[in-house]
Amino acid sequence: MNSPITGKPMAIHTEVQTLNFRKEEFTVKQRFYFCEDSGERFTSTQLDELNLSLVYNAYRAKHHILSPEEIKETREKYGLSAVKMGEILGFGPNSYGLYERGEIPSLANSKLLKLASDPESFYRLVNDWEIDNANAKSRLLDKVNAMVNEVSETDFLENYLIGNSQFSELTGYRKPSLARLKEMVVFFAHKVPSYKTKMNKLLFYADFLCFRELGVGMSGARYKAIPYGPVPDKFQTLFENLSEIDVIDIFYTPLDNGSRKEKLIGREDRPFNPTLFSATEISFLEKVATTFIDTTPSDIVEISHKEKGWIENESGKNFISYDYALELKAL
Repeated sequence: MNSPITGKPMAIHTEVQTLNFRKEEFTVKQRFYFCEDSGERFTSTQLDELNLSLVYNAYRAKHHILSPEEIKETREKYGLSAVKMGEILGFGPNSYGLYERGEIPSLANSKLLKLASDPESFYRLVNDWEIDNANAKSRLLDKVNAMVNEVSETDFLENYLIGNSQFSELTGYRKPSLARLKEMVVFFAHKVPSYKTKMNKLLFYADFLCFRELGVGMSGARYKAIPYGPVPDKFQTLFENLSEIDVIDIFYTPLDNGSRKEKLIGREDRPFNPTLFSATEISFLEKVATTFIDTTPSDIVEISHKEKGWIENESGKNFISYDYALELKAL
C-alpha cells in the first residue's frame, strides 16, 4: 500500500495494543501500515478485518466461546437448519445463523451452544423443546440418543494425533482438524515431495501464513519449537498413519550412520481434496509451495530459525503461539 500523503510504499508494522470489547480490555497484536515520512498510520479493509478478528479471538478464548466453525459443525451433525437449532435453544429466528457467520453470542447463549455440542446435553434440550409436531421431535430424540453412546475410533485417533483442546492462540483459534491437516500433507506431498524435516516447515508456514492474513489458522495443529525448527505435535505418528492408510507414500533412504531419511510423496490414486478449504486458503498453500519448492531441508531449517516464534520457544521446546505469525519473516 502506498502512503496517501507521500505516495511512497509503506511497510506493515505490528504493535501490541490494549483494546476494549464488551466493556473488557484485551492486550492483542495489531497490524498497520506506517508512513515513515509523516509518522501517520493507515489500515486497509483487510487489515481492519484481521485486527478485529484478533480481538474477537481473545474474547472467545477468555470466555471459552465456540468458534463459528464449531457452531456450524454442531448443527450439521444433528442434520438441522440454523432456524431449527435456534428454535430448540430458544434463540431468535436468525441468531444461530449469525453466530455461524461470526457474530459473537452473549455469554448466556454461549453456554447453550456448548451444551448443544454435547449429544447427551442436547438430548435434554430437545426433550424440553415445545413443538406441535410430536413425530419430528421423536425422530430427532432417537437420532441424538443413538449418538450419545457412540464410540468413534476416528475421534480417538484424531484426539491423539492433533489434540482435542479448545481453540486458543496455540491452535490458531481454530478447532483442531485432522482432516484439514491430512489434506495439507497431501497437497504438499504432490506439489513439493519432501523429506519430513521440510514437510514440517511447509505445514508450519501454511498454518501461520493463514493466521497472519485471516486471523485464524488453517488446521488448528499445535507446533513445537525443536532444534530442527517448528514441527506439528506428534508429526512422526501422523505421517506414518497417513502412509499406513494409503493417503501418501513414504520412501526410505538408508544413511551411512544406520539411520534413514523419509520422503513423503503423493499417490496418484489419492489426490488433494480441495473441498475442505476456501479459495483463499488454497492460495496460501500454493504460495508456500512456490516459495519453498527448491529449498533444501537444511536451508528451510535455517530459514525457520530466523522466525521469532522459534527463537523465543526453542530453549524450552515449547508450543508456539500463532500470535507470532504476525511477525513472519520468510513470507
